[in-house]
Amino acid sequence: MADNRVSIVRYETPYESVKKAVDLCGGLDHLPAKAKVFIKPNIVFWTKACEFPKWGVITTSRVMADMIRLLKDRGIDDITIGEGIVSDPKDKETPAHAFETLGYNKLGQKYGVKTVAIMERPFEEVDLGDGISLKFNTDILNSDFVVDLPPMKTHNQTVVSLGIKNLKGTIDIPSRKKCHSADPEKNLHFHVARLADKMPPVFTLIDGIYTLERGPAFDGKMHRSNLLVASPDILSADLVGSRLLGHDPSEVSHLVYAAQNRGRPTDLSDVEVVGEKIEDVASYHQNDVSYCQEETREMPVPLARQGIDGIFYRKFDDTMCTYCSGLNGLVLTAIRYAWNGDPWDNVEVLTGKSMEPTPGMKATILLGQCMYKKNKDHPDIQKMIAVKGCPPNPKNVVKALHEAGIEVDPNLFEQAASLPGFFMAKYQDRPEFEESFFRVE
Repeated sequence: MADNRVSIVRYETPYESVKKAVDLCGGLDHLPAKAKVFIKPNIVFWTKACEFPKWGVITTSRVMADMIRLLKDRGIDDITIGEGIVSDPKDKETPAHAFETLGYNKLGQKYGVKTVAIMERPFEEVDLGDGISLKFNTDILNSDFVVDLPPMKTHNQTVVSLGIKNLKGTIDIPSRKKCHSADPEKNLHFHVARLADKMPPVFTLIDGIYTLERGPAFDGKMHRSNLLVASPDILSADLVGSRLLGHDPSEVSHLVYAAQNRGRPTDLSDVEVVGEKIEDVASYHQNDVSYCQEETREMPVPLARQGIDGIFYRKFDDTMCTYCSGLNGLVLTAIRYAWNGDPWDNVEVLTGKSMEPTPGMKATILLGQCMYKKNKDHPDIQKMIAVKGCPPNPKNVVKALHEAGIEVDPNLFEQAASLPGFFMAKYQDRPEFEESFFRVE
């Protein structure tokens, strides 16, 4: 039971709150002397074009700095921070800008910490059993101890994104795409559940100073929650984190798989919770927007409330990979701004790897290479508008929408890197959303 101990601590004071969370659960009790430690934050997405997405989206620099200080206090000198930021793999400037802005380079100067952009490093193939293998970053695999620092957030494909899901950022791009398999059994949740299985010992500290609703990205709803959740057992941390976000772990598929793989229940009956009580600090966080499904339209409810009609933009499923999902929100935003009050002519947009056309649609946009390969010869398509590419080129997306009669503004796609600024602006004058948590002095 000791290894399944989870501490819940209210964040109150720099360093002391993190230390309390770590000490209460015995999180570093199994840390080897002179260990080579790999720290995995969650940065997800970064842009140099505007104020970066932060509160609840990415790990705070406050928790990162405090965790490094704790490791140094225990005599650990070999510390590496590594993250696989979603960007063009050839783009070295964006990860470097992220590490500099978040203060990781200052931590390097002060404590000798190294930083690695995972997409610039080698990968090793790991057999995860049941016929699946993924390629993981070599630095984390060859460390002695992993410190997993995910933010506390819900997720529109996996319900929650916590310790186990955070490790998806350590695999290469083909492996990330493989995780979003169309196989109904060996699906995204099946793959994610195994991400921690072949890792070195992992200590998980979930950073809930800020939490995110309708994650994983900047278009979700951000909250100041002041919580820290820690455990030497990654599954136990995630089971508790899921409850704190208002979601029963038995309804989170990758946690169900992970528990089954370990011969454990999901009801927390074998977890010892210390510190705050779950029921005293839990707060329901919606994991996704609701969808409207009507005779003349299908789309997210916020678009339906505008009166938008004549377009069927089905709810994406878990086969849509990271790279298409980053474009998906932009396409919906562009459609929203393109609406002028006149119904479109039964246009359907299909995404991911599993969707099939609906009979009777006047035009079917196949968004992405996977959709094109699956449906290019489908007999129910009256007019096919294919957007090939993996991921699709934004210019080709604009062209396809225009061909379907949806006059989206090309500037939205050309200035996509500035889009997070639009979502960040609503938090600008709220004092609880502090920039200082993402800086290192």
